[in-house]
Amino acid sequence: MAKKFETAKNAQPAKKSQPAKSATAKKTAAKTVTKARAKNEKAQLKSKTKSDTNPNTRVAKDAKAIKLVSKATASEMMGRLRALYPDADCELNFESPFQLLTAVIMSAQTTDVQVNKVTGKLFSRFPTAKALAEGDIEEIKEIIKPTGYYNAKAQSIQSCAQQLVLKFGGEVPDTLEELTTLPGVGRKTANVVLGVEFGQRGWTVDTHVQRITKRLGFTKNEDPYKIELDLQKLFPDDDWSLFSITIIWHGRRMCYARNPDCPACPLKDICPSSEV
Repeated sequence: MAKKFETAKNAQPAKKSQPAKSATAKKTAAKTVTKARAKNEKAQLKSKTKSDTNPNTRVAKDAKAIKLVSKATASEMMGRLRALYPDADCELNFESPFQLLTAVIMSAQTTDVQVNKVTGKLFSRFPTAKALAEGDIEEIKEIIKPTGYYNAKAQSIQSCAQQLVLKFGGEVPDTLEELTTLPGVGRKTANVVLGVEFGQRGWTVDTHVQRITKRLGFTKNEDPYKIELDLQKLFPDDDWSLFSITIIWHGRRMCYARNPDCPACPLKDICPSSEV
């Protein structure tokens, strides 16, 4: 009996089995991870976009050393660029102001070509702000994944759609002040929509415009808003939206961030940054 007692006394108590996680707990954990990823992507996207404001790319001359050109020279430059790109237009595919706004938000840190590869499917599934606002976020992410930063972008475009429905009845507003209250919409995005869809004057200061306007001697500023103000003074009575698109085309086709094709450029004889 003593032996039996001793065995029982020294026996280790059985470990209590851990209850399996409920489906709700797993779902909550998954949502937490997804939100964390989206938050991290949003921070990375913001940081990347901010860093692109001052790209460390090779320019023929230091931007601060480039002399500002006169209004007459600036006008001559713009005239030559318009002649070079007479068909310059927005290169995003869309069929409504909402679709344009959504496409522009998704174009951050990717190309219009890449965005156009996904918008056909995206807009066939979610053609209106209401449809996107009520859509399954995981399906949206899967569709726009090729554009990069898809967690953050999916949240941005859906949040934007939801606010469009709540504040504006699902319609895209036509003022800068109202547009910039929407998630994912800054001055650049707003000016694209206002210029392309509503025919309003506005400078779209993206990375191409930032880079090229400094090279051409239109501005010495780094801040997009200050560049916008400089351009408004330099071209006070002209089509700013069309000029923005023309400069963007030049950046995509000739005045590259690295190794600009100066020999082929029609501005090489009057551009203060020309390497020819």
